[in-house]
Amino acid sequence: MTSDPLAPLDLAFWNMESARHPMHLGALGVFATPSPTAGAHAADLLASRAAAVPGLRMRIRDVWRPLAFGGATREPVPDFDPLDHVRLHAPTDDFHGMAGRLMQRPLRRGRPPWEAHVLPGADGVSFAVLFKFHHALADGLRALKLAASLLDPVDLPDRAPRPAEPRPGLLSEVRALPGRVPDLVRGAVSDLGRALDIGASLTRSTLGMRPAPALTSAPSGTRRTAGAVLDIDDVHRVRKSAGGTVNDVLIAVVAGALRRWLDERGDGSEGVAPRALIPVSRRRPRTAQPQGNRLSGYLIRLPVADPDPLARLETVRAGMVRNKDAGADRGAGAVALLADHVPALGHRLGGPLVGQAARLWFDILVTSVPLPGIGLKLGGHELAEVFPLAPLAPGQSLAVAVSTYRGRVHYGLVADARAVPDLDVLARALTAEMETLLTACEV
Repeated sequence: MTSDPLAPLDLAFWNMESARHPMHLGALGVFATPSPTAGAHAADLLASRAAAVPGLRMRIRDVWRPLAFGGATREPVPDFDPLDHVRLHAPTDDFHGMAGRLMQRPLRRGRPPWEAHVLPGADGVSFAVLFKFHHALADGLRALKLAASLLDPVDLPDRAPRPAEPRPGLLSEVRALPGRVPDLVRGAVSDLGRALDIGASLTRSTLGMRPAPALTSAPSGTRRTAGAVLDIDDVHRVRKSAGGTVNDVLIAVVAGALRRWLDERGDGSEGVAPRALIPVSRRRPRTAQPQGNRLSGYLIRLPVADPDPLARLETVRAGMVRNKDAGADRGAGAVALLADHVPALGHRLGGPLVGQAARLWFDILVTSVPLPGIGLKLGGHELAEVFPLAPLAPGQSLAVAVSTYRGRVHYGLVADARAVPDLDVLARALTAEMETLLTACEV
């Protein structure tokens, strides 16, 4: 396996990371088993299988060549030891409590940036595995494939990356630099105009908005996770009755849950309309793509202040329609596309500033992570639940990820533990909001 350069957005994720805001995504899978020793067996399986997965051998190294000065590449580690990445922990009766503490720890740099933590259940009839992948190593889809490669063999769609094009040597890069100057200047002018256009949209999107203080508290570096599980058939009942898409309903559930949670904790929901960033994949299905994150996004206001659940759903639906009509390349949510036009050194020098600017961009992340429709197993033990866990950007106290697996919707919540000590209340509010929508639709 050869090395390949980090895509611009990967490089941005790599450089905006800080000790209090690690940029790894995760998934907490809960497995049902009748054996109290299944966790130890699972850890052995994960370690042995990881040794045979080329993508898990890749570390990230800095590059200081002229045309990629300040960039980074993924490259294989010759002395890769999977035991450095797979950990077996003591039994626990709180999978989410343990996952939160593990999610707050940044991945070690200098070695492949991923980990698998096996958490045996104190009940003896279940165990969990927390997978962590740095966002610079894998986006949601690639992280899914890497994790699935460690589970029992399944037939997943093959979306192999396009082979990397040969890169010129150092001397040819230096010789080519003068001839590229006019193109670089023209590109910089074009990119400046694009930045101003997106910046204007971003400024307009923040006017007149009052985010909830709980969503924008000062960071403590601590993490807490929680989860909620809904029936996908209930989501479809609401969609068919009230209109919109499945994703619209799932976002509206988040808006309603936030309203319940803010009112219950005494913060109040009146006048609150937090900006939600909805990531949009720019990958084309069944089309070979280079490795790396290819993301844009939509930005919508969550109608938290509206007391009517069906009106909240309609507001979300209308906002998503406007975003889709404009396209994923326009509007404030598309600011991630600017990463493609920033020189590598700019990412390295400006990474911390970009991270801090996230608080000016959005208040909460609501992202969807695809999962295969088939059942997954590890060591013959069935994956019963799987909670996707998104990175918590600087300036945000809460991130929401959602996946559909085997007829059920799994919400994974990640929060700053000090800012949101009552994350379980929000998780319960998601379930209550789904019931409210069903009642409102009279289905």
